[in-house]
Amino acid sequence: MIPAEIRELFPILKQEVNGHPLVYLDSAATSQKPIQVIEALKHYYEWDNANVHRGVHTLGSRATDAYEGARAKVAKFIGASSEQEIIFTRGTTTAINIVAASFAESVLREGDEIVLTPMEHHSNLIPWQQAAKKSGATLKYIPLQPDGSVSLADVENTITDRTKIVSIVYVSNVLGVINPIKEIAAIAHKHGAKIMVDGAQSTPHMKVDVQDLDCDFYALSGHKMCGPTGIGALYGKKSLLNNMEPVEFGGEMIDHVDLYESTWKELPWKFEGGTPMIAGAVGLGAAIDFLTEVGMDNIFKHDVELTNYALDRMMQIPDLAIYGPTTNRAGLVTFNLGDVHPHDVATVLDSMGVAVRAGHHCCQQLMRWLEQSSTARASFYLYNTEDDVDRLVTALLKTKEYFGDAIG
Repeated sequence: MIPAEIRELFPILKQEVNGHPLVYLDSAATSQKPIQVIEALKHYYEWDNANVHRGVHTLGSRATDAYEGARAKVAKFIGASSEQEIIFTRGTTTAINIVAASFAESVLREGDEIVLTPMEHHSNLIPWQQAAKKSGATLKYIPLQPDGSVSLADVENTITDRTKIVSIVYVSNVLGVINPIKEIAAIAHKHGAKIMVDGAQSTPHMKVDVQDLDCDFYALSGHKMCGPTGIGALYGKKSLLNNMEPVEFGGEMIDHVDLYESTWKELPWKFEGGTPMIAGAVGLGAAIDFLTEVGMDNIFKHDVELTNYALDRMMQIPDLAIYGPTTNRAGLVTFNLGDVHPHDVATVLDSMGVAVRAGHHCCQQLMRWLEQSSTARASFYLYNTEDDVDRLVTALLKTKEYFGDAIG
């Protein structure tokens, strides 16, 4: 397990909520920020704040160095072959929308196929629905096994020579499933398709190497990996990005502008119109430094051990239903307590200082597959401990006692 002292680096966790020490179990929605990231943002705004790329003055040069330095850190962190393959975005949602709007528009024709799974976050579903409507392509879904995982046999049976795009989440934000991306990418490429990976939940918790995975596109969000909100990145193979058209137009992304025609900058800047998220990139770079120092293998091991501990303890609670596989899963547990609405469960837990997420988790289609309107979710990260899990279990038992006859 990661030393409990790591928690001391996160100032927000030192507070009390409703008279109880805070137990934050909602990192799948957004992670907390270590002091290193907070200080990096403070330093940028106090010393380096200026616009990038255009200014020749000292602050402008320092801001540009910091911004482009963060891009280099992202490239190294996920194993990209070039910094030009990293496009800064507002997050995973924006990154997927760029691919769905630009790349999809260039390759999709009527009768082509887009392959997804029912476990996708809305951010990796709705953009492809729109792309299918515009192009006349067909959406297809890899079926889920009873525990919510996917089998490679079903992947083989779903992807065909008509498939042009496969877009799939690496780690499900509801089921905790870790999908076999490398194997799925190989199947997609065998049929001539390209693969987009939603890495929002995988990048914070496990070592990622996009070249080893051989994915064509990969999206991540900074705020789920100890970085600021409003910053993320799209990785794309250089050969694909070079042939894609920008989706936002204006300053920063142009090369030459005439009254009737314009040309674009080279990668990666042609996709970064307007003043970029400079401070966000600086904060993301600091978050990557922090995660690298802790070690992604250590984080993954810690999250798996903590999740297994939570599963063992939560399975002993009568009338508690847990969703997703019991093995090969990432750091979260999604559950329902009898017939009590998840929002009511979350409200009672919050009164005891325990923060969990409740709702459909931007996966309404998956909720229907689970035959639930919504669920509660406890998600873990490097600053959580077994004591946090024990507090959750105690709070759930008290919640069960509180609702009494409503359980069952």
